[in-house]
Amino acid sequence: MLVRTFASAVTGIDAVTVTIEVNVSRGIRFFLVGLPDVAVKESQQRIESALRSLGHKWPGQQVLINMAPADIRKEGSSYDLPLAMGILTADEKIVKDDIESYIMMGELSLDGTLKPVRGVLPIALQAREEKFRGVIVPLENAREAAVVNGLDVYGMKNLGEVVDFFNGIRKFEPVKVDLMEIFNSEANKYDVDFSDVRGQENVKRALEVAAAGGHNIIMIGPPGAGKTMLAKRIPTIIPPLTLEEALETTKIHSVAGKIDGHTALMTRRPFRSPHHTISDEIVSDGRVRSFFFANSF
Repeated sequence: MLVRTFASAVTGIDAVTVTIEVNVSRGIRFFLVGLPDVAVKESQQRIESALRSLGHKWPGQQVLINMAPADIRKEGSSYDLPLAMGILTADEKIVKDDIESYIMMGELSLDGTLKPVRGVLPIALQAREEKFRGVIVPLENAREAAVVNGLDVYGMKNLGEVVDFFNGIRKFEPVKVDLMEIFNSEANKYDVDFSDVRGQENVKRALEVAAAGGHNIIMIGPPGAGKTMLAKRIPTIIPPLTLEEALETTKIHSVAGKIDGHTALMTRRPFRSPHHTISDEIVSDGRVRSFFFANSF
Protein backbone atom coordinates (compact mmCIF):
# COMPACT_ATOMS: atom_id res chain seq x y z
CA MET A 1 0.00 0.00 0.00
CA LEU A 2 1.37 3.40 -1.01
CA VAL A 3 0.70 6.45 1.21
CA ARG A 4 2.08 9.96 1.56
CA THR A 5 2.81 12.05 4.61
CA PHE A 6 4.34 15.52 4.68
CA ALA A 7 7.20 17.10 6.60
CA SER A 8 9.50 20.09 6.08
CA ALA A 9 13.19 20.71 5.57
CA VAL A 10 14.55 23.98 6.93
CA THR A 11 17.03 25.76 4.67
CA GLY A 12 18.35 28.95 6.24
CA ILE A 13 15.31 30.48 7.92
CA ASP A 14 12.82 29.18 5.37
CA ALA A 15 11.14 25.79 5.01
CA VAL A 16 10.62 23.49 2.06
CA THR A 17 7.85 20.90 2.13
CA VAL A 18 9.08 17.30 1.97
CA THR A 19 6.80 14.56 0.64
CA ILE A 20 7.37 11.21 2.33
CA GLU A 21 6.17 8.32 0.19
CA VAL A 22 5.89 4.97 1.97
CA ASN A 23 5.18 1.72 0.18
CA VAL A 24 4.71 -1.54 2.09
CA SER A 25 4.74 -4.52 -0.24
CA ARG A 26 5.92 -8.13 -0.52
CA GLY A 27 9.45 -8.71 0.66
CA ILE A 28 11.54 -8.35 3.80
CA ARG A 29 13.95 -5.48 3.15
CA PHE A 30 13.96 -1.81 4.22
CA PHE A 31 14.93 1.03 1.89
CA LEU A 32 15.14 4.74 2.73
CA VAL A 33 16.02 7.01 -0.20
CA GLY A 34 15.86 10.71 -0.98
CA LEU A 35 19.22 12.02 0.29
CA PRO A 36 18.78 11.32 4.04
CA ASP A 37 21.66 11.90 6.42
CA VAL A 38 22.81 9.45 9.08
CA ALA A 39 20.31 10.70 11.70
CA VAL A 40 17.41 10.12 9.31
CA LYS A 41 18.67 6.66 8.39
CA GLU A 42 18.87 5.75 12.07
CA SER A 43 15.18 6.55 12.47
CA GLN A 44 14.30 2.92 11.73
CA GLN A 45 15.54 1.80 15.16
CA ARG A 46 13.78 4.64 16.99
CA ILE A 47 10.52 4.06 15.13
CA GLU A 48 10.61 0.30 15.64
CA SER A 49 11.08 0.74 19.40
CA ALA A 50 8.34 3.40 19.56
CA LEU A 51 5.93 1.12 17.70
CA ARG A 52 6.59 -1.71 20.15
CA SER A 53 5.75 0.64 23.01
CA LEU A 54 2.30 1.09 21.41
CA GLY A 55 1.78 -2.61 20.93
CA HIS A 56 2.44 -2.47 17.19
CA LYS A 57 5.06 -4.33 15.20
CA TRP A 58 7.28 -3.25 12.36
CA PRO A 59 5.61 -4.42 9.12
CA GLY A 60 6.67 -7.96 8.26
CA GLN A 61 7.05 -6.91 4.63
CA GLN A 62 9.30 -4.79 2.46
CA VAL A 63 9.22 -1.09 3.41
CA LEU A 64 10.32 1.44 0.79
CA ILE A 65 10.43 5.12 1.76
CA ASN A 66 11.20 7.98 -0.59
CA MET A 67 11.73 11.53 0.68
CA ALA A 68 11.09 14.04 -2.10
CA PRO A 69 12.46 16.30 -3.47
CA ALA A 70 15.49 14.07 -3.61
CA ASP A 71 17.93 16.92 -4.34
CA ILE A 72 17.46 18.48 -0.88
CA ARG A 73 19.43 16.87 1.92
CA LYS A 74 17.23 15.68 4.80
CA GLU A 75 19.01 16.24 8.11
CA GLY A 76 18.21 15.52 11.74
CA SER A 77 15.82 13.35 13.69
CA SER A 78 12.75 15.56 13.26
CA TYR A 79 11.46 13.29 10.47
CA ASP A 80 10.79 10.42 12.89
CA LEU A 81 7.11 11.27 13.36
CA PRO A 82 6.06 11.59 9.69
CA LEU A 83 8.08 8.47 8.83
CA ALA A 84 6.41 6.49 11.61
CA MET A 85 2.94 7.68 10.65
CA GLY A 86 3.61 6.84 7.02
CA ILE A 87 4.65 3.32 7.96
CA LEU A 88 1.59 2.82 10.18
CA THR A 89 -0.75 4.13 7.49
CA ALA A 90 0.81 1.99 4.77
CA ASP A 91 0.49 -1.00 7.11
CA GLU A 92 -3.23 -0.14 7.50
CA LYS A 93 -2.97 0.73 11.19
CA ILE A 94 -4.33 4.26 10.55
CA VAL A 95 -7.92 4.53 9.32
CA LYS A 96 -8.37 8.27 8.88
CA ASP A 97 -7.91 9.38 5.28
CA ASP A 98 -6.91 13.05 5.81
CA ILE A 99 -3.36 12.41 6.98
CA GLU A 100 -2.11 14.22 3.87
CA SER A 101 -3.72 17.44 5.12
CA TYR A 102 -1.13 17.86 7.89
CA ILE A 103 2.57 18.53 8.15
CA MET A 104 4.17 16.54 10.96
CA MET A 105 7.52 16.97 12.66
CA GLY A 106 9.00 15.44 15.79
CA GLU A 107 11.79 13.29 17.14
CA LEU A 108 10.82 9.99 18.74
CA SER A 109 12.23 8.57 21.93
CA LEU A 110 12.45 4.81 22.24
CA ASP A 111 9.27 4.84 24.34
CA GLY A 112 7.38 6.89 21.75
CA THR A 113 7.68 10.27 23.50
CA LEU A 114 7.97 13.23 21.15
CA LYS A 115 10.97 15.51 21.65
CA PRO A 116 11.01 19.16 20.51
CA VAL A 117 12.62 20.08 17.20
CA ARG A 118 14.06 23.21 15.61
CA GLY A 119 12.56 25.50 12.98
CA VAL A 120 8.88 25.00 13.82
CA LEU A 121 7.87 28.61 13.07
CA PRO A 122 9.13 28.68 9.45
CA ILE A 123 7.61 25.22 8.99
CA ALA A 124 4.21 26.49 10.15
CA LEU A 125 4.45 29.56 7.92
CA GLN A 126 5.21 27.37 4.91
CA ALA A 127 2.35 25.02 5.79
CA ARG A 128 -0.11 27.93 5.81
CA GLU A 129 1.24 29.22 2.51
CA GLU A 130 0.72 25.81 0.89
CA LYS A 131 -2.85 25.51 2.26
CA PHE A 132 -2.31 22.62 4.66
CA ARG A 133 -5.04 22.21 7.24
CA GLY A 134 -2.65 22.08 10.16
CA VAL A 135 0.63 20.95 11.67
CA ILE A 136 1.35 18.31 14.32
CA VAL A 137 4.40 18.99 16.45
CA PRO A 138 5.74 18.07 19.89
CA LEU A 139 3.92 19.78 22.74
CA GLU A 140 6.94 21.97 23.57
CA ASN A 141 6.83 23.47 20.06
CA ALA A 142 3.07 24.07 19.92
CA ARG A 143 2.98 27.70 21.14
CA GLU A 144 5.76 28.64 18.76
CA ALA A 145 3.82 27.29 15.77
CA ALA A 146 0.49 28.66 17.00
CA VAL A 147 1.51 32.27 16.33
CA VAL A 148 0.68 31.50 12.69
CA ASN A 149 -2.97 32.37 12.17
CA GLY A 150 -5.25 30.31 9.92
CA LEU A 151 -3.58 27.01 10.79
CA ASP A 152 -4.61 24.26 13.22
CA VAL A 153 -1.67 23.48 15.48
CA TYR A 154 -1.73 20.31 17.59
CA GLY A 155 0.89 19.73 20.27
CA MET A 156 1.32 16.04 21.04
CA LYS A 157 3.19 14.33 23.88
CA ASN A 158 3.85 11.00 22.19
CA LEU A 159 3.28 8.87 19.13
CA GLY A 160 0.25 7.21 20.71
CA GLU A 161 -1.63 10.52 20.84
CA VAL A 162 -0.95 11.13 17.14
CA VAL A 163 -2.24 7.64 16.28
CA ASP A 164 -5.37 8.20 18.39
CA PHE A 165 -5.91 11.57 16.69
CA PHE A 166 -5.94 10.14 13.19
CA ASN A 167 -7.92 7.06 14.21
CA GLY A 168 -10.55 9.28 15.82
CA ILE A 169 -10.18 7.56 19.20
CA ARG A 170 -9.49 10.81 21.06
CA LYS A 171 -10.26 14.44 20.30
CA PHE A 172 -7.62 17.12 20.65
CA GLU A 173 -8.11 20.87 20.63
CA PRO A 174 -5.72 22.97 18.56
CA VAL A 175 -3.41 25.29 20.47
CA LYS A 176 -4.48 28.94 20.23
CA VAL A 177 -2.20 31.95 20.69
CA ASP A 178 -3.21 35.61 20.39
CA LEU A 179 -0.27 37.04 18.48
CA MET A 180 -1.15 40.71 18.94
CA GLU A 181 -1.83 40.28 22.65
CA ILE A 182 1.56 38.68 23.18
CA PHE A 183 3.32 41.34 21.12
CA ASN A 184 1.62 44.26 22.85
CA SER A 185 2.00 42.88 26.38
CA GLU A 186 5.56 41.60 26.16
CA ALA A 187 7.24 44.15 23.89
CA ASN A 188 9.95 46.13 25.73
CA LYS A 189 9.14 44.58 29.09
CA TYR A 190 12.30 44.68 31.24
CA ASP A 191 13.12 44.25 34.93
CA VAL A 192 15.44 47.27 34.86
CA ASP A 193 15.24 50.66 33.21
CA PHE A 194 17.70 53.20 31.85
CA SER A 195 16.09 55.89 33.97
CA ASP A 196 17.42 54.13 37.10
CA VAL A 197 20.91 55.47 36.38
CA ARG A 198 21.91 58.59 38.32
CA GLY A 199 24.83 60.66 37.07
CA GLN A 200 27.14 59.21 34.37
CA GLU A 201 25.82 61.84 31.96
CA ASN A 202 28.60 61.49 29.39
CA VAL A 203 28.37 57.70 29.37
CA LYS A 204 24.58 57.78 29.10
CA ARG A 205 24.82 60.12 26.13
CA ALA A 206 27.26 57.76 24.41
CA LEU A 207 24.98 54.80 25.05
CA GLU A 208 21.96 56.64 23.64
CA VAL A 209 23.85 57.48 20.45
CA ALA A 210 25.09 53.88 20.09
CA ALA A 211 21.64 52.40 20.71
CA ALA A 212 19.99 54.74 18.20
CA GLY A 213 22.56 53.99 15.51
CA GLY A 214 23.13 50.29 16.23
CA HIS A 215 26.81 50.78 17.07
CA ASN A 216 29.09 48.66 19.23
CA ILE A 217 30.43 49.97 22.53
CA ILE A 218 33.56 49.21 24.51
CA MET A 219 33.52 50.36 28.13
CA ILE A 220 36.80 50.55 30.00
CA GLY A 221 37.17 51.36 33.67
CA PRO A 222 37.94 50.05 37.14
CA PRO A 223 35.68 47.50 38.84
CA GLY A 224 32.64 49.13 40.40
CA ALA A 225 32.52 52.05 37.97
CA GLY A 226 29.08 50.96 36.73
CA LYS A 227 29.93 49.30 33.41
CA THR A 228 27.81 46.18 33.96
CA MET A 229 24.99 48.18 35.53
CA LEU A 230 24.84 50.43 32.48
CA ALA A 231 25.15 47.51 30.06
CA LYS A 232 22.14 45.74 31.58
CA ARG A 233 20.03 48.82 30.84
CA ILE A 234 21.09 49.34 27.22
CA PRO A 235 18.34 47.03 25.84
CA THR A 236 15.69 49.25 27.45
CA ILE A 237 16.58 52.15 25.10
CA ILE A 238 17.13 50.11 21.92
CA PRO A 239 14.40 50.88 19.34
CA PRO A 240 11.59 48.32 19.82
CA LEU A 241 10.88 45.55 17.34
CA THR A 242 8.04 45.88 14.90
CA LEU A 243 5.75 42.86 14.53
CA GLU A 244 7.44 41.91 11.25
CA GLU A 245 10.88 42.15 12.87
CA ALA A 246 9.64 40.12 15.84
CA LEU A 247 8.48 37.31 13.54
CA GLU A 248 11.76 37.39 11.61
CA THR A 249 13.74 37.30 14.85
CA THR A 250 11.62 34.43 16.15
CA LYS A 251 12.28 32.47 12.95
CA ILE A 252 16.04 32.83 13.45
CA HIS A 253 15.82 31.76 17.10
CA SER A 254 13.54 28.89 16.11
CA VAL A 255 16.01 27.52 13.58
CA ALA A 256 18.80 27.90 16.13
CA GLY A 257 16.78 25.99 18.72
CA LYS A 258 16.73 28.91 21.17
CA ILE A 259 12.98 28.97 21.85
CA ASP A 260 11.59 27.15 24.87
CA GLY A 261 8.13 25.67 25.30
CA HIS A 262 6.79 28.79 27.03
CA THR A 263 7.88 31.32 24.38
CA ALA A 264 5.70 31.99 21.36
CA LEU A 265 7.22 35.22 20.03
CA MET A 266 10.50 37.04 20.52
CA THR A 267 9.47 40.57 21.49
CA ARG A 268 12.85 41.98 22.55
CA ARG A 269 15.58 43.06 20.19
CA PRO A 270 18.55 40.65 20.47
CA PHE A 271 21.41 41.95 22.62
CA ARG A 272 24.73 40.48 23.75
CA SER A 273 27.27 41.76 26.26
CA PRO A 274 30.39 39.54 26.08
CA HIS A 275 32.98 39.65 28.86
CA HIS A 276 36.36 41.28 28.35
CA THR A 277 38.00 37.85 28.38
CA ILE A 278 36.40 36.96 25.04
CA SER A 279 39.03 35.89 22.49
CA ASP A 280 40.18 38.17 19.70
CA GLU A 281 39.38 35.49 17.12
CA ILE A 282 35.69 35.35 18.03
CA VAL A 283 35.38 39.13 17.97
CA SER A 284 37.26 39.61 14.70
CA ASP A 285 35.56 36.93 12.59
CA GLY A 286 32.08 38.39 13.14
CA ARG A 287 30.53 35.55 15.11
CA VAL A 288 29.70 37.94 17.95
CA ARG A 289 27.88 41.19 17.20
CA SER A 290 27.31 43.25 20.29
CA PHE A 291 26.41 46.66 21.59
CA PHE A 292 28.67 46.33 24.62
CA PHE A 293 32.14 45.17 25.59
CA ALA A 294 33.21 45.57 29.24
CA ASN A 295 36.84 45.68 30.26
CA SER A 296 38.16 45.93 33.80
CA PHE A 297 41.66 46.71 34.90
